[in-house]
Amino acid sequence: MGRTVLPFSQVLAREYEEWKKFRRALRKEDQEAFDRLFDRAKLHVHAAVYISHPWPMESILLSICLEHEKLLAEILDKLKETKSEESPLPVSSPPKTEEKASSRAQPNSEGEGA
Repeated sequence: MGRTVLPFSQVLAREYEEWKKFRRALRKEDQEAFDRLFDRAKLHVHAAVYISHPWPMESILLSICLEHEKLLAEILDKLKETKSEESPLPVSSPPKTEEKASSRAQPNSEGEGA
């Protein structure tokens, strides 16, 4: 007979149970964030089942990282949109400090020096 593989939703629930003492030691707002992390992991159960990794926490953590990456990309896109709406014209950058220093050191056309 082949080995029986638990449904990943049960594996996820077991991992959550194993981390309950850690969760209890967290402040209230951190406990809520901890719960959200495991909720994000549930969004990729199909991928975790497909890989059937012997260390399920790796699949859980990668699922959480994937969701965070998507959130970061969304936030950055919104930030870019906001910045482009605020200043539609390109803003010229100030001259480099080297350019400022070299323009002061050059003599003018009258032959007067620095």
